[in-house]
Amino acid sequence: MVEGYCMKCKAKREMKDAKAVTMKNGKPAAQGTCPKCSTKMFKIGKM
Repeated sequence: MVEGYCMKCKAKREMKDAKAVTMKNGKPAAQGTCPKCSTKMFKIGKM
C-alpha cells in the first residue's frame, strides 16, 4: 500500500485503490482515495 497525506483529514493514511499514474511532465506519481473520508489523494514519486 502507498501512504499519502489527506488534506481533508490532515493526517497520513494508506491510500485505497492506489494506482500508478504519470504526470504531464513525465514523472511518476500515485493516485488514490482516503479510506476514511473518500477524498482524492495524490503522492509524487514511484509507487
